[in-house]
Amino acid sequence: MTKAKWLNTGLVAGAALWMAGALPAMAQAPATGPMDADIMNDEATPGDVLTYGMGHKGQRFSPLDKIHAGNVKSLVPAFTASLGGEKQRGQESQPLVYDGTIYVTGSYSRVFAFDSRTGAEKWQYDARLPDGIMPCCDVVNRGAAIHGDKIIFGTLDAHLIALNRNTGRVIWNKTMADYSAGYSFTAAPMIINGKVIYGNSGGEFGVVGKVEARDVETGELIWSRPTIEGHMGSLKGADNGITGTTNASWQGDQWKNGGGATWLGGTYDPDTNLIYMGTGNPSPWNSHLRPGNNLYTASTLAIDPDTGVIKWHYQTTPHDGWDFDGVNEFIPFDHTVNGKVMKLGAKADRNGFFFVLDRTNGKFVSATPFVSKVTWASGYDKAGKPITIPANRPGAPNADGTKGTVVFAAPSFLGGKNWMPMAYSKQTSMFYVPSNEWGMDIWNEPIAYKKGAAYLGAGFTIKPLYDDHIGVLRAIDPATGKIAWEYKNKAPLWGGVLATGGNLVFTGTPEGYLKAFDAKTGTELWKFNTGSGVVGTPVTWEQDGEQYVAVMSGWGGAVPLWGGEVAKSVQNINQGGMLWVFKMPK
Repeated sequence: MTKAKWLNTGLVAGAALWMAGALPAMAQAPATGPMDADIMNDEATPGDVLTYGMGHKGQRFSPLDKIHAGNVKSLVPAFTASLGGEKQRGQESQPLVYDGTIYVTGSYSRVFAFDSRTGAEKWQYDARLPDGIMPCCDVVNRGAAIHGDKIIFGTLDAHLIALNRNTGRVIWNKTMADYSAGYSFTAAPMIINGKVIYGNSGGEFGVVGKVEARDVETGELIWSRPTIEGHMGSLKGADNGITGTTNASWQGDQWKNGGGATWLGGTYDPDTNLIYMGTGNPSPWNSHLRPGNNLYTASTLAIDPDTGVIKWHYQTTPHDGWDFDGVNEFIPFDHTVNGKVMKLGAKADRNGFFFVLDRTNGKFVSATPFVSKVTWASGYDKAGKPITIPANRPGAPNADGTKGTVVFAAPSFLGGKNWMPMAYSKQTSMFYVPSNEWGMDIWNEPIAYKKGAAYLGAGFTIKPLYDDHIGVLRAIDPATGKIAWEYKNKAPLWGGVLATGGNLVFTGTPEGYLKAFDAKTGTELWKFNTGSGVVGTPVTWEQDGEQYVAVMSGWGGAVPLWGGEVAKSVQNINQGGMLWVFKMPK
């Protein structure tokens, strides 16, 4: 059984008895804390942060303006809090803030509760992970969900756990999938009308992507929707229709290990009552082994939150051969076109294109490159289909089993933009996209599926495109796709973005800085070095009449593990594990 580290005065003795098995499980008191309506209204309540994305739409915009472009240069640390121990690695979490407490997840499936005024630790929970976990891209966790008396998060061995938010004690613990087959979990769940909505990780191991919903009070499964055609969905224990049409875009039994992991979670739009969930790469990477479009990989799916039925889909990279996962967040926003308010959504995809769709039906609106070099396609036609460049697809393995033709492709498989969430400012009507300029030599190799083994059938070496920078923060006008400004960074950008009503944009860098930019011009206005790479996502809230900004610091993630020549350029960055909180001096 997984145990919590108990730090609350008055609870230690009882906790010790419970941990020793001497006490039965305690009856749960009535839930107190943010409920469905509070969570749904998160983006309009700047006194807390109740959702991953600072609102279910994931816009990551706060109207707060006490910290603004004119005074941000005076921003100073209020306090720091350490995650402690030897468990460093990447700290990609986004904090939640409620009722005087900051909740963050840490590497190796840990959860911490800190006092939001002093940084004092209230409790810590460490999941007991088995030896055989297989996370592809570091032992990260990107955040938790809050509902009533619960903090809910997922673990690297594919469990979903609800903790008491006041004590850190386990309320329920459910197995999502079999970690020995390569399944894991790193994303933040979301709560929609009493349901915990989540996806899965493991696309490099031939898993099958799913989106599922569980009862927030009990953890019991309500519905399950596989993302690969041919697999059966379920609703309240009964079959609920096959995803797509079996063998429509896959041959033979390839769909049984087809990938399409939903490893980044999703967004939700109350206007349409739809979940928007991105899907990952098809398995294996070697596209010559799986002819067809391989639905519904490398796509955005619109899903009914009550039934798990797919209402529409849009595939950004049909028959993907470059590991261009389509998991990146699809952010709903409204925009006036020819005098009519349109319900749109935007996504900066791994494949280097910035997409705008009609979020009510998935109809294609536009796709424009947001990085300097895209080699796999020249653009998209009016129907929203990519105009691919066949010569840039890596060749099939040779008959003698040697690797196929090597091609140089851009962006690299780590993407024009990877997991790190962009922000949308209601003040400027622009998206702020953390992007990277890199390419890769990529080739295909023979491969066969084996449970729990990597299922790639490809090799690669990532290379920077330019000597002076890799990371670029870009402000993009979704109406035109044009870049309004950009900030270039020597190392890759691997952290999320926050926009505020103070005409500010915040993001972090691997060099350790949290930085603030003028949202309209891109001028760098402030920076602070946190001592380790910033790959977390900043948030802001108001407390006791003051505005605060918080971010996790701790270098890691996929870049030092998969980054080839790029990894060498960041090999001397120190790891860490700290929560940094800032405010204006009095």
